[in-house]
Amino acid sequence: MLQIAPSGYRRHVAQQRNPALRCCRAQRDDALTLEIQRVWDANMQCYGAVKVWKQLRREGIEVARCTVERLMRRAGLQGIRRGQIVQTTVAGDKALCPLDRVQRQFHADRPNQLWVSDFTYVSTWQGWLYVAFVIDVFARRIVGWRVSTSMKKPRTRYRPSGFDQFSGTKRVAWETNQGRSESAIGAPLN
Repeated sequence: MLQIAPSGYRRHVAQQRNPALRCCRAQRDDALTLEIQRVWDANMQCYGAVKVWKQLRREGIEVARCTVERLMRRAGLQGIRRGQIVQTTVAGDKALCPLDRVQRQFHADRPNQLWVSDFTYVSTWQGWLYVAFVIDVFARRIVGWRVSTSMKKPRTRYRPSGFDQFSGTKRVAWETNQGRSESAIGAPLN
C-alpha cells in the first residue's frame, strides 16, 4: 500500500474539484494544450512540435519549444514523419543460427577461395531498393549482385547474379543470419 499524507490527498481532491487551486504551471499547461490541439487539428494533424511552436509564435502565443514538445507528448500528438522506417534484420529468437563455416576468419590466400555475401538497402527518390551482393575476400571486389524493390520476394530472387554465374562450377553456400533478412557468411570454395 502506498503511504500518502492525508493533507496531500485532500489538496489533490480540492484541485480536481476547483482547477483554480492548481499551480500556475499546471493552469498554463491546460490552456496551452488546448491551443496546441487547435493548431494541430487545423493543420490536418500533420504538424510536429517545431511547426506547432512556430505557428503559436506567429499567433502571438509566447511559449518555449520544449514546452510544446512536452505537452504534445503528454497529449499523444505526433506529426507526420517523412520517409519510412525500414527494418532489414529482425532477430529471430526461435530460429537456429546457421553454422559459421569460416569461423569469422575473412582471409583468403587466392582468388575464389572464399566469398562472402551481404544484403543491404538504399533509399532513393522512388523508394527503397534492396541489394544483395557477393564479395571475393581475396580481391575484395564485388563478384555479383542483385537489386530488388521488395524484400518480401522469395529467397532465390535475392541470390546475386555472381552466385548464379559461378555456382555450377564452385561449391557455394548461401546462408541467412540470425534474422529473417538475407545477410550471409559464405563457405570456403574448393
